[in-house]
Amino acid sequence: MVEFIVHKLVHEGVRMVNNLRSPEIIKLANQRSILRVEELAKYFNVSVQTIRKDLNKLCSDGQLERVHGGAIIPSQIENIEYEQRKNINFSGKKAIGRECAKEIPNNICLFMGIGTSTETAARLLLGHKNLLIVTNNLNIANILKKNIQSEVVVTGGNLRKSDGALIGQPALETIQNFKFDLAIIGCSALDNEGNMLDFDTQEILVNQSIISQAEKTYLVADHTKFMRRAPIKIASLSTVDCFFTDKNLERPLLKKCASWNTDVRYSK
Repeated sequence: MVEFIVHKLVHEGVRMVNNLRSPEIIKLANQRSILRVEELAKYFNVSVQTIRKDLNKLCSDGQLERVHGGAIIPSQIENIEYEQRKNINFSGKKAIGRECAKEIPNNICLFMGIGTSTETAARLLLGHKNLLIVTNNLNIANILKKNIQSEVVVTGGNLRKSDGALIGQPALETIQNFKFDLAIIGCSALDNEGNMLDFDTQEILVNQSIISQAEKTYLVADHTKFMRRAPIKIASLSTVDCFFTDKNLERPLLKKCASWNTDVRYSK
C-alpha cells in the first residue's frame, strides 16, 4: 500500500512538472520557426528523453507537430496568417530584402510578387528612379506609391483579403501583357530538391506566368521556408537566376544550384 502511494505521488509529481513546462514550450513554439529537442533540454535543464516525452504528449494533444529533430506549431504545416508571417524571422527577411534591393537597377520594368520578404525589398526601393513596377500585391503598391520617380501598375484579380494579394484570371491577363526585365518572387515553402512550393493554385499559376514573362527572376526566401511543407509545386530553383536567403544551404542543394547556374546570395 505504501509503495502504491509513493508511486502515485511520484507519477503525479512528474505530470505536474510536465504541465508546468507545456505552456512554456507552446510559448517558445510561437516565437521560433522550429523547436529543437537538444535546445529545449538545455533550456529546461532536463534530459533529451524527457523533452521527447513532453513533445510527444503535446503532439498527441494536437498542440504541436513533430518534425525531424523537434517540433513546430501546426499552423506551419498549413499556410500562416499574414500578420504572423510578417513577424517570423523579421530580421532575417529585412537583411534579405536589403541584399536583393542592392541588385535592382534603375530604369527597368520590374515585377514584385506576393510575400512578406518581397515587401521588405520594396521598402528599400523608394530612392530608385524610372522603375515601371507591376505588382499583384496591394501592400507593395502602398509602399511604392511614395516613390514619385517611378510608376506603379497594379494587376487586376480577385482580392485575397488576408494579405492583399491579387490572384486569378485578371491578374494572369495583366501579367501576360508585360515583358519584365526582372521579377522578384517569394514562396511559402522549399524542399531539399530545390522546388518552390505553395498552397493556392491560383497564386501558383500567377507565379509561373511571372517567371515565363521575366528575363531574370530573383527569389527572396528565408531559411524557415525549408521547415515548412506545402502541397503544390511552383517551379524549380533552376528557373531562378538568383536566390537570396539568410542561412547556408545544405551542400547537395548548393551543388544543384551551381549546376543550374542559380546564384545563391546570403544576407549579412
